[in-house]
Amino acid sequence: MKVIPVPCLSDNYAYVLVDEDANQVIAIDPVEPKKVMAVIKDTKMTFNTVLTTHHHMDHSGGNNQITTMVPGLKVYGGDSRIPQMTHQLKDGEEFTLGSLRVRAIQTFGHTTSSICYYIRSKKERIVFTGDTLFVGGCGRLFEGTPEDMYESLIGKLAKLPGDTEVYAGHEYTNSNLRFARSVDPDNLKLKQKAERCAELSYTMPSTIADELATNPFMRVDQPALQIASSKTNPIEVLGEIRRMKDNF
Repeated sequence: MKVIPVPCLSDNYAYVLVDEDANQVIAIDPVEPKKVMAVIKDTKMTFNTVLTTHHHMDHSGGNNQITTMVPGLKVYGGDSRIPQMTHQLKDGEEFTLGSLRVRAIQTFGHTTSSICYYIRSKKERIVFTGDTLFVGGCGRLFEGTPEDMYESLIGKLAKLPGDTEVYAGHEYTNSNLRFARSVDPDNLKLKQKAERCAELSYTMPSTIADELATNPFMRVDQPALQIASSKTNPIEVLGEIRRMKDNF
């Protein structure tokens, strides 16, 4: 299993997931289909599936064109706002693509259409998190509440194996980590990660374990975040630091 990032628009990532054992590829959020198709053609593998993380047009906006370019594509998503969707997923639904096992994780907070895709090969584990979990951050609460995002991040994604690789939908890492350091200033692992990522233009993947150690939205039970937010309830901490990030 190999992940090829495809930078799109100003700071988005589409991804091409290569399943060598099945000689096929999967596209995740192919918002610029011509770019994504160029990468897919270079693999010389079969392409028949699109996974859409949520309905926002900077993620789903390529679906109409790519399904015209490749008739018969299967398009998976979380609700009826996903263009060209052929398979609407339920929380926890599992299915097989080639040699890979996929679990749909419904992650409310950013949107009610959000699905994170947890994908396993025989040896590896990855998750495509769209705009729910970023490296060092989380998505804005456009269609959800702090309770929703807490359940998505802590109730669901935090429970994945620690070595699960995280591929987010945007390259927001360095701005996220600057904010993270402002609310968690004594976190040595965060300081080291920020210094490392400052030298990189592409910061994926992270891991679930790394996010639990450095991402303030995954650390809302920690004293430093409670002090920064002047809250003690973890859900209220998340809501307050999201408000602070919105104004950072």
